[in-house]
Amino acid sequence: MTPEELVKKIQEEDIKLVDVRFVDLLGTWQHFTVPAHVITEDVFEEGLGFDGSSIRGWKSIDESDMLVIPDASTAFVDPFAEVNTLNIICDIVDPITKEPYQRHPRAIAKKAEEYLKSTGIADVAFFGPELEFFIFDDVRFDIKSNTAYYQVDSIEGIWNSGKDEDPNLGYKIRHKEGYFPVPPADTLQDLRSEIVLELEKAGIEVEAHHHEVATAGQAEIDIKYAPLLQQADNVMKYKYLAKNVASMYGKTITFMPKPLSGDNGTGMHTHQSLWKDGKPLFAGNGYAGLSEIGLYYIGGILKHGKALAAFTNPTTISYKRLIPGFEAPINLAYSSRNRSAAIRIPMYSPSPKAKRIEVRFPDPTANPYLAFTAMLMAGLDGIINKIDPGEPLDKNIYDLPPEELARVNKMPASLEEALNELEKDYEFLLRGDVFTEDLIRAWIDYKRENEIKYVNSIPHPAEFYLYFDV
Repeated sequence: MTPEELVKKIQEEDIKLVDVRFVDLLGTWQHFTVPAHVITEDVFEEGLGFDGSSIRGWKSIDESDMLVIPDASTAFVDPFAEVNTLNIICDIVDPITKEPYQRHPRAIAKKAEEYLKSTGIADVAFFGPELEFFIFDDVRFDIKSNTAYYQVDSIEGIWNSGKDEDPNLGYKIRHKEGYFPVPPADTLQDLRSEIVLELEKAGIEVEAHHHEVATAGQAEIDIKYAPLLQQADNVMKYKYLAKNVASMYGKTITFMPKPLSGDNGTGMHTHQSLWKDGKPLFAGNGYAGLSEIGLYYIGGILKHGKALAAFTNPTTISYKRLIPGFEAPINLAYSSRNRSAAIRIPMYSPSPKAKRIEVRFPDPTANPYLAFTAMLMAGLDGIINKIDPGEPLDKNIYDLPPEELARVNKMPASLEEALNELEKDYEFLLRGDVFTEDLIRAWIDYKRENEIKYVNSIPHPAEFYLYFDV
């Protein structure tokens, strides 16, 4: 949709308000709302002013003025607002230089697409993330100087098998047995279906939805692949629509990677492929039907996997998912069918157009603009430098003898380790001025100061269990 078409749509559909949205450094939508008459064609060039000093990881108070520039192609009608409201995603521009703000994640994704074309390797990078999440009925948590706790609940939770529910009908999903029970065990069919309908109304094509492996409402809705920037926009829309549909049902959604102990966590397996002139570049005669380019792309992801984790698994709780025993892709290896490898080559279809790789270690706490871009840059580094990914690991990784397993490179075990790896390995991100050293430094500093330091300063209930009687 062009700006002219969008302004016409606002008038014809009697839109009263326009909600302008942008993503902050960490991957959360921020917004403010203007009357519909404010959105003229000039706004798509001149922008709207706001104070950027209160946005996490952005401008200081002495240089706070910024502009939002709406992107007409991202607009969709808000299905939850009482007043007829149009939502639109924006870019951030410096009001003096008129240049894109380099700490705005969407600007990074835009530069990545431009850099990809400039290499001559490909003209589009397709991404297809599989976002998993939990749907809970009740969530409570608190942190004080003398207490720290959380408690989540779901009518599906196996821990409720003995609860007096007046009556308890007994359909509770056992740990690790949530993949694919039908109703009445799966209580969330209608809620997921409603999310699907809202996604499609917002222009996001859905492939399937289903219950996931864990008990207590773990779910997945798969959306069709799309170019990098568009797909990152889609992820932001997806989270907004899913959370608000759940709220209408009196439930809540979390994309936390590990809200339950003893059961599967939540990932964001990300399918990727490169195309040029309408032709897929990953299809060939090599391992699992991959081309040389596809294998080199894998080589780049594996080489930089530890540094990538700082963007693809960017929270302290991300690393409570990346542990053995829960199909967690902690080993930096690739395979055609082995889901315990960090990279899988799906074998569902022999069509060259379906040939892609699936990077399994990301989780949905990632800022999609930064995570998708970082993976693309690592893959391109593999192609440019012809990085051999080594031999595939077509074995059950968890059954390997210790001496063989020790030779397999591992993902970081903590966010601190991932940030340390990023400090040592980030040159591949700077190609084409896609990432900047300023953004990488801001990311590392923010995560250390505001997340790692905070979490490390609070006693954990498990520490009372282990050490109180010492």
